[in-house]
Amino acid sequence: MASAPPPGAVDLPLDLVRADGWFERVGEGIGSFRQLCDIVGERFVAFSIIAGVRIRALTVDRRSPDATLVDFTVGDSQVEQRLPLGEFRRRLASALLSDDPEPEPLPPTPDVESLQAHVGVRYVLLSPLFGYRLRALRRHPRSGANERAPELVVEIQGEAVVLEMEEYREILREHVRAELARLRAPSPFAIDLARVPEADKALREGHYERVIELIGAWPGPLSLLLRTAEGQALAPEARATLARALGTLGTAYANQGRYEWAEEVLRLGIQWGQDAGAAGDLFRRLGESFVVQSRHGEAIGPLMRAVSLGAALKDVMPLLARAFIGRRRFVAALACLEQAQEAGVPDVALEQLWADTEAGLGPAMKSFRDAVPAALDTLRPPPES
Repeated sequence: MASAPPPGAVDLPLDLVRADGWFERVGEGIGSFRQLCDIVGERFVAFSIIAGVRIRALTVDRRSPDATLVDFTVGDSQVEQRLPLGEFRRRLASALLSDDPEPEPLPPTPDVESLQAHVGVRYVLLSPLFGYRLRALRRHPRSGANERAPELVVEIQGEAVVLEMEEYREILREHVRAELARLRAPSPFAIDLARVPEADKALREGHYERVIELIGAWPGPLSLLLRTAEGQALAPEARATLARALGTLGTAYANQGRYEWAEEVLRLGIQWGQDAGAAGDLFRRLGESFVVQSRHGEAIGPLMRAVSLGAALKDVMPLLARAFIGRRRFVAALACLEQAQEAGVPDVALEQLWADTEAGLGPAMKSFRDAVPAALDTLRPPPES
């Protein structure tokens, strides 16, 4: 914990200098801001603002995000430039890592502008992005002909520490380097299957960003690999693992509400899983994504396909019932609910679906029950020969 300033030193408060929450305020009221952050990366959108770069348009490539094209202008120039997203991020990082001018000398009685100039506007804006809070600038008394450089008092994880100016700037530059390294796309086909169990665990625990961090860069390389002889020659076990990983990633995107990304990834997973016995579960996940979006008509096909490919009825039938109810096909929904019961789905999980189905059938429910008292078998997968 930073102590009080030593004798003769003075702490100049930075309350009016620091820019806590500036990035969040920029995004308020901008409808496309969240989508821009999802594609470019939240911190890289912030980096672009700090560097004076204005993003004008994006041409999105969902299978290979680093190939997304970014149209932008720099400073006051109206000349539009275009770069792939990966190169755009690299240049932004380079701009923020460029050599700094010497800190502006402090006047005897510094105002807000001179304090900000001494710290550096770049670093004032970077600080809150990484959770740092500027508290004070510590000014030391002159000792003879020498004057000790001012230091920063910075709050890091709730603890105040005193850092030399260049030391603090290097800490922030290292964060920028780390952010670039984190989002840098792997070399083609550099897929570490050891990440799949960790991604599965993160999905079960609801850590969706962690899933994306682990395997979010895979769809681009896997889309390319699928078209090669090397990819076609992979063993069924490896193809099934890749398909399952894409299913995990697609589900993470869906749980974040990024449905277009989820659909692209799940469809790629289906291509990988068709010859490896994994497609049934992927069709089920794709259908579930449609159900959650109330795209019930589109959900029915993938869910029926999931049943035909052997997906577990207890996982598929409640979803298929919801889809049929959404399309007001209540007799089909009734059949799905009966099969869900037979598959072992708890009654409490089906209670609302039963109520919606019976309400939809109305008086016809009793007539239907009198005519068809037993469970329907029309949606069962054919028995294995």
